[in-house]
Amino acid sequence: MADRDPLNLRTDAPLLDGWLTATEAVSTGRFRPQSLPGHKQRTDLLGAVVVGDIPLFNGLGTLRGASALLEQAEARAAAHWGGDWCRFSVGGSSHGNQALAMAVAGPGDTVVVSRTLHRSLLLGLVMAGLNPVWVHHEIDPASGLPGPLAPQTLAQALAEHPETAAVFVVDPGYIGATSDLAALASLAHGAGAPLLVDNAWAAHFGSHPDLPQHPLALGADAMVTSAHKSLLALNQGALVVARTTRDGGLLDADRLHRAFDATMTTSPSGAILASIDASRALLAHHGVRLSQQLLEVVAGARQRLRDGGLSVLDGPTARPGFDPAKLVVHLAGTGVHGHDVEADLQQAGCPVEMADRDLLVAIVTYSDRESNVTEFVDTVLASVRRHQAGGGRGSARTDAPAASSQDWAAVWSIRPTIALAPREAFFARHEVVTADDAVGRVCAELIAPYPPGIPVLAPGELVSAEAIAALRAVHADGGRIAYAADPDLTTVHVVA
Repeated sequence: MADRDPLNLRTDAPLLDGWLTATEAVSTGRFRPQSLPGHKQRTDLLGAVVVGDIPLFNGLGTLRGASALLEQAEARAAAHWGGDWCRFSVGGSSHGNQALAMAVAGPGDTVVVSRTLHRSLLLGLVMAGLNPVWVHHEIDPASGLPGPLAPQTLAQALAEHPETAAVFVVDPGYIGATSDLAALASLAHGAGAPLLVDNAWAAHFGSHPDLPQHPLALGADAMVTSAHKSLLALNQGALVVARTTRDGGLLDADRLHRAFDATMTTSPSGAILASIDASRALLAHHGVRLSQQLLEVVAGARQRLRDGGLSVLDGPTARPGFDPAKLVVHLAGTGVHGHDVEADLQQAGCPVEMADRDLLVAIVTYSDRESNVTEFVDTVLASVRRHQAGGGRGSARTDAPAASSQDWAAVWSIRPTIALAPREAFFARHEVVTADDAVGRVCAELIAPYPPGIPVLAPGELVSAEAIAALRAVHADGGRIAYAADPDLTTVHVVA
């Protein structure tokens, strides 16, 4: 059944081998489990939705044997990314971020955190009871988007907070900007703190000379990365790789295991785990070739978009670097609204990862054929021309004024004031007030435009008029406000 493993990855992927063996047994009727999951691979009841859903335990292997297969796969991933500790997650990078937060410090400890963090890390701070010191990335004046985290910014935060137990950064950012991780790692280590990197969007880093190195190669102590974003794993597949004290690092392996297991399901999907294992093997054996193809396709798409009069983000936009595999179209100055282009892309069967007033973020991966990306570019160029001919920028909500570019950029640059620890505010008694009356009160909930899910207001922070105005502008312009109890922003939950 070579077509089920066209590149023969199973020879280097024990979990994939276990999944292929199990599904072959299902297809021949030799697998008749009296164990979970309850669907027992019967397609005559629920249909094809259950196909391939093999559990780790009593699926990919016996209850005891499957653990050994998982450990083998994780050891190979650790070696691939230059660590001595690795765990696979079926809960996405969100689970990995929260596990690291629980592993590196204790309640009341101080951690320095990039404000471009994903909501999962902020909730990890709540779970672990950590007190954040926010550091802010540079804002590109031309686009209003976050660029790198300047080393001097981290140096200042560490000097002001010598008690810092760990440093959390996001790299690359959601838009693709990369920071000088080697310099950040050196500063963190000089302060006796580990550097932990949310690398969710860049599992492909380090797989080609023209791609940035992955975080561990640049001195980070741990990285969380999503195997289902830039790699090819099933949705929710992610992994955490670390250098522990056994390998000269600052992290304790036993503490990492306990924190990871604390929020890990005890019934993991073997299919997701096998796809993580297979993605690592694919990268190890074919990463250079596939990355070369990916880089050529994205470079060609960028050039065609430029030739069509559009702006695309790349290296010069965000110092010191930018993910060359990221395809981000900047529509500011075109007179066209990003949501209108997004609607045309949806109609054409080419949905994008993110669209707002001025941006389109397309995720191009090893799975994309050049024809797919060509169709995307053709649709974007035709959409922009059509909307320009029709009179220019519309608004996703006709009952409110459109936001300005400055309004959209404001969500990236809010500087919060912390009044209570995130955990204290999260569990405090709260009340619901109008958004205007919330100004000056302590926020009890997390509110963020999504995507990308970067908080504008978080538990424990003072609600500012600036934050409310920025959120309202995004909402009025058709943006999705996530996580808030009232996504229309009529009311806000505040600490009573």
